[in-house]
Parts: sequence; structure tokens; C-alpha cells
Amino acid sequence: MPDGLFKTDPIISQNFFLEIDGEVVTALMTVGGLDVEVSVATIQQAGKDGKQQMIKTLGATTSAPDLTLTRVAPAKMDGDKLWEWFNNIREKGILNSDRSNNRKNGSVVMYDHTHEELARFNFFNGWPSKISTDQLSVDSSDAVKETITLTIERLARVK
Repeated sequence: MPDGLFKTDPIISQNFFLEIDGEVVTALMTVGGLDVEVSVATIQQAGKDGKQQMIKTLGATTSAPDLTLTRVAPAKMDGDKLWEWFNNIREKGILNSDRSNNRKNGSVVMYDHTHEELARFNFFNGWPSKISTDQLSVDSSDAVKETITLTIERLARVK
């Protein structure tokens, strides 16, 4: 067995937060879409007799899926950074002439139980494209949850 393989503990995802432009905006319950991917380009080469001789694969472009963030719904929308950001986009749109208008950089940051930062995923040029509220029921005593879809251009795990 290789030395050092089991010397560090695994990440236990129990405390994670959303930061926008370096400021903590909200605590998160679940996060989906932390996928970092490089698409594959396949090139086939043929020999002199026309038969396929070799297939090569190359890394093409990087892509990032939408981030799906779930949190406890705030009691009031006033003063909530995510709702302000979303409503600003819904009312004014995103200008084609100004790529920085309403697109923000941020991070999903994971902490351990002692509040030490364990992992950080940075996203770039993101914006909230959807906010969904859980189905409501009089039979439930659970907190109401919101699911926020962030459309992003790039994602990188930096820690």
C-alpha cells in the first residue's frame, strides 16, 4: 500500500457557504454542479491505404454546468443579497455591451466543524437565472427551502 494514502481525513461536507465578490452571502444546505470538465476532441488518422490507423484524443474546451444551490428561504426579501441580485437582472437584464453588468465572481466554500476552510470552488461571470421555492404544504413543519440556479462561465477548485 502506498505511503501517505490514508494520512489525511476525507472532506465532510457539513458547513458550506456562498461568497459573492469576497463577501459571505448565505449559508447553503446543498450544492450541485461542482463539476470541472474538459471536453474531449477525437481525431482519427488514416494510413496510406485509407484504413484507420490511429485515434487520438485531445483536451478541447473547458465547460462549467449551472450551479444548483439550496438554502433556507429568508423570512424577508428586503436586504437579501441573492434576491436583490436576481431582481436586478429580472428588471434590467444583462447588457451585451457590458459583460461585467450583473455578472459576478464568487465561491462555494466548505468548512469543517471547527470552522476551518477545507475546500473552495471559485466561479466566474455568474448570475442567478432562477430561484425556486419548495412545494408548500400545511402537513410539513420543515423550513421552506429555495433552490438558486447560478449560470456560470467557468469553475475552478482552488483549495
